[in-house]
Amino acid sequence: MKTSRKYTKQPLILLLLMLLILATIIIGIGIGSSPVSYSRLLPTILGHGQFEDNFVLFSIRLPRILITLLAGMALALSGAILQGITRNELADPGIIGLNAGAGVGVTVFFIFAPIDTGSFVYMIPLMAFAGALITALLIYVFSYTRSDGVQPVRLVITGVGFSMALSGVMIVLISSVDRTKVDFIAKWLAGTVWGTDWPFVLALLPWLILLIPYALYKSRALNLLALNEPTAVGAGVAVSRDRILLMLAAVALAASAVSMTGGIAFIGLMAPHIARSLVGPRHQQFVPVSILIGGWLLLLADTIGRNLSQPAGIAAGIMVAFIGAPYFLYLLLKKEG
Repeated sequence: MKTSRKYTKQPLILLLLMLLILATIIIGIGIGSSPVSYSRLLPTILGHGQFEDNFVLFSIRLPRILITLLAGMALALSGAILQGITRNELADPGIIGLNAGAGVGVTVFFIFAPIDTGSFVYMIPLMAFAGALITALLIYVFSYTRSDGVQPVRLVITGVGFSMALSGVMIVLISSVDRTKVDFIAKWLAGTVWGTDWPFVLALLPWLILLIPYALYKSRALNLLALNEPTAVGAGVAVSRDRILLMLAAVALAASAVSMTGGIAFIGLMAPHIARSLVGPRHQQFVPVSILIGGWLLLLADTIGRNLSQPAGIAAGIMVAFIGAPYFLYLLLKKEG
C-alpha cells in the first residue's frame, strides 16, 4: 500500500518540481550583478523591455539558466542509468571517473586542436564523449572478472582511481601551455559554468532530446538489470546489448553536460536517490522525477554560487560538492552498515 501511494503521487511531485524550477529561474533572473527588475520582467519577455533588460535577460541570464538546467538533467539521468546497470547505488559519472575522462578529452582538444569558432561549441561535447567513452571502457575492463562479472564495489573503487589518475594527467597537460588556457581548464575542473550563450544550449539540447526518451523506453530493462542478470535473462532482456547501449547513453549524457559546465560531481548520485525515496524504485516512476531534481539542484547551486561572491562568483561544482560530499559519505556508511 505504501509503495502504491508513492506511485500515485508521482504526477504531483513532478508538478511541484516544475514549479520549484520556475520559481528558482525567476529568482535567478532578478538577482545578480545585473538584475532584471521583477516589475519589468513580464514586459521584457513580451518584447516591450528596454535594451538593457533585453540584453541581460536574453543574452546573459536565460542561456546560462538553460545550460545549468539541461546539464543537471543530463547528469541526473546519467547517474540513474549507471546505478541501474551496475546495481550500485553509489555510481555517479563524477565519482566513477567519467567526468575526469571527459575533462581529459576537452583538455586535449582545447590545447592541441586548432580552434575554429564556428565548430568549437559543437566539437567540445564530441571530444568530451570520446574521452569519457575510453575511460568507461577502461574502468569496465579493470572492474570485470570472468567469474564474478562487474562487482559494484570494485567498479566504484576503480572509477575513483581512474578519476584521480586522469586529474593528474590534466595537470601534466596544462603545465606547459599558456596562461589563458590554464585559467580555462582550472575553471573547468572547479565546475564553472562556462558555456553561457545560445549556441551552447543548441549543442547540448539534442543529446537530451534523443537520450531521455530512450532511457524512459528502456525503463523495464533497467528495472530487471537492477535486480540481477539471471532475472533479466529470464525475462527476455538482451543483457549484454542493453547494458552496452545504456552505458553509452550514460556516457553521452555525462560528457555533454560537463563539456559545458565543467567537472561537476554528485548530481548524478543525489538526484536518483532523492527521487527513489519520493516515488519508489521503479525506473518508470523515479527517472522523470530524478531528471527534474537534477536540473533544479544544479540550477540552485549556480544561482547561489554566482551571487555569493561578486563579480566572479563561486563555481557551481564547488557549491554542489558542499552538499554532495557529505551525502556520499552518508550513503557509503549506510551501505556498509
